[in-house]
Amino acid sequence: MGASEGLTPAPSTPPRRVRCILHVDMDAFYASIEQRDEPGLRGWPVAVGGTGQRGVVAAASYEARRYGVRSAMPVGEALRRCPELVRVAPRMALYRQESAQIFEIFARYTPEIEGLSLDEAFLDVTASLSLFRSPVVLAERLKTDIQRETGLTASVGIAPNKLVAKIASDLEKPDGLCEVTPQRLHAVLDPLPVAVLPGLGPRSQTGLARLGIHTLGELRRAAPDHLHAVLGRQTEALQRRAAGEDDRPVMVCRAEKSISSEETFDQDLPLGPALARELARLADRTASRLRGKRLLAGTVVLKVRRADFTTSTRQQGLGVPSCETAVISATARALLEAWGRSQPQVRVRLLGVGVTGLVPTSQLGLFGEHSRGGVDAATDSIRERFGDAALTRARTLR
Repeated sequence: MGASEGLTPAPSTPPRRVRCILHVDMDAFYASIEQRDEPGLRGWPVAVGGTGQRGVVAAASYEARRYGVRSAMPVGEALRRCPELVRVAPRMALYRQESAQIFEIFARYTPEIEGLSLDEAFLDVTASLSLFRSPVVLAERLKTDIQRETGLTASVGIAPNKLVAKIASDLEKPDGLCEVTPQRLHAVLDPLPVAVLPGLGPRSQTGLARLGIHTLGELRRAAPDHLHAVLGRQTEALQRRAAGEDDRPVMVCRAEKSISSEETFDQDLPLGPALARELARLADRTASRLRGKRLLAGTVVLKVRRADFTTSTRQQGLGVPSCETAVISATARALLEAWGRSQPQVRVRLLGVGVTGLVPTSQLGLFGEHSRGGVDAATDSIRERFGDAALTRARTLR
């Protein structure tokens, strides 16, 4: 009998299926909605938000970005860079509505969706590829559906993992589509500047530049000992990222940890009626967002920034988790009054009201009967139909 006769061959290991991840990023989402709805804004540099002198830009159109205007930029700086900038007040209720429609389109292609924000998501379409000729065909149809149904454009990156998909979605903006296959990984990534790598801050970039390392390829190929003085314990992880390695799964259910609303005032406000009105308005906004997400909060958080930029936070737990405006407003007001008693002459530059300890309203039975009241329900209904500015609580008026 031969040595191999009578032996059962060992089962072969099936080849590992390469994941296909899409990163979908709507192009200048808030600003594009405003330009879509107001034809007179098309072609003009537009900034959403920052309508006060101390506000910040929430979103900038591509026309504004050519002047260097970016989100989170103080409005004064934005206007210095682009004197013709058109500022538009945000319409968050509309943006949330548009986002919900876009995520419904995502769901036609895969249930594996990880939302990052209203206008950005990862999609794992690995299991959906059998229905399409290629990932590119799938992505093109997805982009077409979004544009046909919303009038907005999206940029899509296709890659074997989340890290590379996110980098790819930025390479051909706006209205872009970029596929990075495993075979092209180094060819695409190596020439890119190290600044595209998540987790690599400005100081590390400066340190790498001193070492003569400017691109992902140079970072990938560098000797770890050469990098350790700049990157420290992050050396190995950052070199793996520079090589396009990332095994993180698409997280379908990511629980929200906090919700907050804050405002930077055009003029510093003293403790008193004006600040109390702003506090009530912020508490109303936060509570409304809670109810919109069908969540209850266990803790209210107050954020206060003084005129000298010193920032303080205070928090108070609720006996029973709530989403009621009156409860959140009263708790925030008590926190502000307690904070202000030790500094009665203080002037406030920024005020914020947030909530944490969030649980779904489906767990309401755990906490007793504590749901939104009739006023809250009526307010939400009107705002959902006519916009956030359609109804204002009396407490927020002069």
